[in-house]
Amino acid sequence: MNQVVSGSKYRAYPEYKGSGVEWLGDIPTHWKVARLKHLAQIKNGQDYKTVEATSGYPVMGSGGKFTYATKFMYDKESVLLGRKGTIDKPLYINEPFWTVDTMYYTEINKDVPAKYLHYLALTIQFDRYSTNTALPSMTQEHLGNYSFGVPEREMERRQIANFLDHETAKIDTLIEEQQSLIRLLKEKRQAVISHAVTKGLNPGAPMKDSGVEWLGEVPAHWEVIKTKRFFSLECHPAPVNNDMELLSVYTDIGVRPRKSLEQKGNKASTTDGYWIVKQGDLVVNKLLAWMGAVGYSDFDGVTSPAYDILRKRRDLNPKFFHYLFRTKQTQSEFKRWSRGIMEMRLRLYFEELGQILMPFPPPSEQNDIVSNIETLEFQYDGIITEAELQIGYLQERRTALISAAVTGKIDVRNWVAPKQKEQAVEVI
Repeated sequence: MNQVVSGSKYRAYPEYKGSGVEWLGDIPTHWKVARLKHLAQIKNGQDYKTVEATSGYPVMGSGGKFTYATKFMYDKESVLLGRKGTIDKPLYINEPFWTVDTMYYTEINKDVPAKYLHYLALTIQFDRYSTNTALPSMTQEHLGNYSFGVPEREMERRQIANFLDHETAKIDTLIEEQQSLIRLLKEKRQAVISHAVTKGLNPGAPMKDSGVEWLGEVPAHWEVIKTKRFFSLECHPAPVNNDMELLSVYTDIGVRPRKSLEQKGNKASTTDGYWIVKQGDLVVNKLLAWMGAVGYSDFDGVTSPAYDILRKRRDLNPKFFHYLFRTKQTQSEFKRWSRGIMEMRLRLYFEELGQILMPFPPPSEQNDIVSNIETLEFQYDGIITEAELQIGYLQERRTALISAAVTGKIDVRNWVAPKQKEQAVEVI
């Protein structure tokens, strides 16, 4: 164990001993095994509704701060742990806070640095306590009795926390760079698509005023016509006892077979009476059309009666309108024409959708635009996929580094934070 840890620039501790805990394995000889309840007191959160406010102290849930409270529950550093629902996302907080009744908070012992406890908590094997219930839960007893290998001395615990603060910050910076790249690429891709479906591919084409405020100028040879002139509403129920593919429409990816994306959760017990979808149709989620839930179907199948099915009634490329209907400009127009008493109740019915004026290039030009967009998407998606893979690698490295440090697989007692100039050239 005194060799460099595999794949790491850090060395192992000189000597190890058995921990006596099967899943924990060996720990450095000068470490001990301690249960969480001997490192901190675990306390229950409380319902926040009686103290909720528009400003004040943060109310913490499993996803972080989500509202404010007039009072605080605890005003020292703490590690928050899930009791019900999302149980595998421990949080660190260093300000007065309130936490909800589906969370625990911790009153941490003086000789246990709070950041160190947070890193320890990130290594809890929550899947050991998972159940088949729809809502995962974690008891105080299970959490309190969870065993860790920990250094005897506070100084070494603090050194591990300082090391991980520094190293994870570097990794987090790299992750944010990749996430920013993905956001930029998606914005650029959407801007190029939006321009192509509203202005065409020829920058030198003569333009005309479309007469439609949201659309502005369009190529002079394009038509601007009502949607009902080139799409018809075709909502026909599927036969009884059918075995047709169940389809759904998603705001981010369009129309897909539901079974390929929703392995868990509610499933339709029968699709009798669902609307028939043919390959080439556009499927519109009336409730979420203004958020982009509309798309071209590559599949034959059926879909919920909550959706509308649009079928072309003249020569056109439906994929062109898939891209057009998913632009921000068109979504804003969909929202303007939708009916409902509040934003999340808005519905776009074909009665209104059919009245919306849309650009209509010649079919051959629609084909060219679609081909251009598909080539563009292939290029952008390739770069985005690479960035996502890099994020996955960095997240795995972050998790592995935390685990290695807090379980004693690497020895960071002699680690010294690099000076600022050295940090500028340091690589992971």
